Amino acid sequence: MKDKKVVFMGTPDFAVPVLERLINLGEVVLVVTQPDKEVGRKKVITKSPVKELAEEHNIEVFQPTKIREDYQKIEELKPDLIVTCAYGQILPPELLDVPKYGAINVHASLLPKYRGAAPIQWALLNGDDETGITLMYMDAAMDTGDMIAKKSCQILKSDNVGSLHDKLSKLGALLVEENWELIFSGEVVRIKQNDEEASYAPMIKRSDERLDFNQNGECLLNQIRALNPWPLANMILDDEEIKVLEAHFEKNVNVCPGGIREASNKKMGIDVADGTIYLDVIKPFGKKAMDIQSYLNGNSRDDLIGKRIG
Repeated sequence: MKDKKVVFMGTPDFAVPVLERLINLGEVVLVVTQPDKEVGRKKVITKSPVKELAEEHNIEVFQPTKIREDYQKIEELKPDLIVTCAYGQILPPELLDVPKYGAINVHASLLPKYRGAAPIQWALLNGDDETGITLMYMDAAMDTGDMIAKKSCQILKSDNVGSLHDKLSKLGALLVEENWELIFSGEVVRIKQNDEEASYAPMIKRSDERLDFNQNGECLLNQIRALNPWPLANMILDDEEIKVLEAHFEKNVNVCPGGIREASNKKMGIDVADGTIYLDVIKPFGKKAMDIQSYLNGNSRDDLIGKRIG
């Protein structure tokens, strides 16, 4: 199917394996990605990972600020297929009708579960033991279109959002390749989504990052790994924000949720609803990530005992 003209729309690292696979499968005539943005304290203008890959392969890049208002360039190319993956904007209905074989999306969940912007994070937050990729046709609403195929992926207790992100991005590329010829054959069996089974995965808000030690230990561990390595769960100690990268949980009795129960040579434990969370790797404000022993070496252990976490 090398003769098929494809427009790819994507932005972050997650979309890169899909674009790599498409370059081998068809003729990618245009890559559409979000505008370059300022990154970091120095506000360095930075290209998206998808743009960097496109430029490596000498593929033209288009970066409209609002795709709903500026999509004529895609129309003029008359692509056979549009493929999107984590693009970051909703496509106008008029654009979906342009390609002969439709517009398809690579979505990081087993639809109709977790429609929306942050399906990987919410699968971890909710303690799911399975997630996956859905290849689907796009329609006017968010992630509601007919499905083409799915591929599942086990969520391990050792997974965080970074490791699961990488697994699913590769799985998405594989799913596209496996269904490539089917998409152009006209023999796709379109599978309707059951809206009654739908759930949503909204963008992670700042408030979702704060650890609430009144919850049980499993919920807190899920939150920590759902936000590692970005944007990281956090807590407040002595009016200072501390980010938590890794922790483990032990059942305990006579707990005082939010109170520091232990601060020994190598352990710092905070009581939760059903036991104690022991911090393993943290990142104090303005410092690099460190193991808990390094943190305790620089703080009075006796002063920490009994303090409350905000």
